[in-house]
Amino acid sequence: MSPATIETPAATREIQLASRPVGRPAQENFRLAASELPELQDGQLLVRNQFMSVDPYMRGRMNDVKSYSAPFRLDAALDGGAVGEVIASRSDAHKVGDVVVHQLGWREHAVVDAAATTAVPSGLAPTSAFLGALGMTGLTAYAGLLKVAEFKEGDVVFVSGAAGAVGSMVGQIAKAMGAGKVIGSAGSPEKVARLLELGFDAAFNYNDAPVLDQLQKAAGERGIDVYFDNVGGEHLEAALATLNVGGRVAMCGAIAQYNSTEPPVAPRNLALAIGKQLTIRGFLVGGQRQHAAEFAQKMAGWLADGTVSYDETIVDGLENAPQAFIDLLDGANTGKMLVRL
Repeated sequence: MSPATIETPAATREIQLASRPVGRPAQENFRLAASELPELQDGQLLVRNQFMSVDPYMRGRMNDVKSYSAPFRLDAALDGGAVGEVIASRSDAHKVGDVVVHQLGWREHAVVDAAATTAVPSGLAPTSAFLGALGMTGLTAYAGLLKVAEFKEGDVVFVSGAAGAVGSMVGQIAKAMGAGKVIGSAGSPEKVARLLELGFDAAFNYNDAPVLDQLQKAAGERGIDVYFDNVGGEHLEAALATLNVGGRVAMCGAIAQYNSTEPPVAPRNLALAIGKQLTIRGFLVGGQRQHAAEFAQKMAGWLADGTVSYDETIVDGLENAPQAFIDLLDGANTGKMLVRL
């Protein structure tokens, strides 16, 4: 098969993992490097990345420990979600000019198997949205709330890290599906204000007072039925204390402890799950892909009619990707944190 091409580079820039972080990542853990691009083989594409995603789960992959996803290799490019334009193709599935989502981010160009890409439909939304609201982020929120936490109309829902990419989607989806009340926590007055603009019924700054006190004030005597956990730690402990009998917890993340070098203390009240007959389920978005088509149809409609909106925090330049990731773990983003390449 003869490749269809436009002008293509022989090399690209990438971010490599120079050393494994201990605690909070630092700039010296990363390296900007040049790398030769391999010759395109049948069934492969050369993609010029337009946006790449930095996500909290990547912190775990920087540790050399066995987990659900293989650790990043030292002195090699990191990877993760990216969206970009096909600039060379040796596949019948995609032509030059197509836009695709794939998993070889942290570099300006990627040679990727066409089978490992997803086409981005034109005109539906900006391409960056397919890394966020219309991508893995949105599916995480949708499946976590509706399939894992088994949300029901009328439920009172509490979302931690609610101004982040996933949390902000969870709250809006819950409202769209008829939640009785949606409560969110965030780390600044500006983020709290944004949650209220997005339709959350109540929101609080977890830095202002103990999470338990603020959550119980927001929930009132009604309590909460669903907790969507992006944070862990004190937030999970407070939610366990506030959940009603038969309550459900979807454990999506635990960003409060990702940089910790000591075992977490909370939750100290896990035994409440017995008497309250709680369901606590951890999940990965990779295990929810069977819901992707249902999610895409719903989310496209919600975005089109304004039921759901999304925020992005965009950092320019591959060289700034490490700092964007560090800032993400520090809560500097509102909505999805992206790097524009």
